[in-house]
Amino acid sequence: MCRQLAARGDEVVAVCRRSSPELDGLGVSVESSIDVADDAAAQELAARLEGVTLDVLVNNAGILERVELDNLDPDVIRRHFEINSIGPLRLTHAMLGNLGAGSKIAIVTSLMGSITDNTSGGSYAYRMSKAAVNAAGVSLARDLRGRRIPVVLLHPGMVATAMTGGRGVPVEESVRGLLSRIAELTLETSGTFLHADGRTLPW
Repeated sequence: MCRQLAARGDEVVAVCRRSSPELDGLGVSVESSIDVADDAAAQELAARLEGVTLDVLVNNAGILERVELDNLDPDVIRRHFEINSIGPLRLTHAMLGNLGAGSKIAIVTSLMGSITDNTSGGSYAYRMSKAAVNAAGVSLARDLRGRRIPVVLLHPGMVATAMTGGRGVPVEESVRGLLSRIAELTLETSGTFLHADGRTLPW
């Protein structure tokens, strides 16, 4: 995502727990040592970016660990909520001073957070935490309408990354779709749950 944004001439601030040679090599601004599960880190980021106006805030951090009925671990579920659900809300709250009328917020979520689409069960931690962030995203869309800041919930699809074992669509293809959905976002479509390819997804 940083690569495509930078290539089209956008000024990019990449926020991460720790950087990498690949990220450092893109020529974007990198703010490292920021963990979305840490309240103090969110406030630290706000201090670092004081006075910087953000046109788009993309909440992309997330974890996936398998939690099934026969290996139920409440601590793992709590960790998913801390990062996948509260993390985007925490960062958005910290960045409110950097967002103005016309700014946009994107939350990368998952179709696995859809209750309607859940036909196979299981994956308790991931499913529950993504359903929760979907609820948070809709509330943000309602609460920020008066500030003219639209919010969209985006499912990137099954993307070929380390998390999926390299299975799925190429990262570049997914990112192109995500960026197109963000570009199309308006106050009228705020609060929607979309696939990277543009399809509206069921809650």
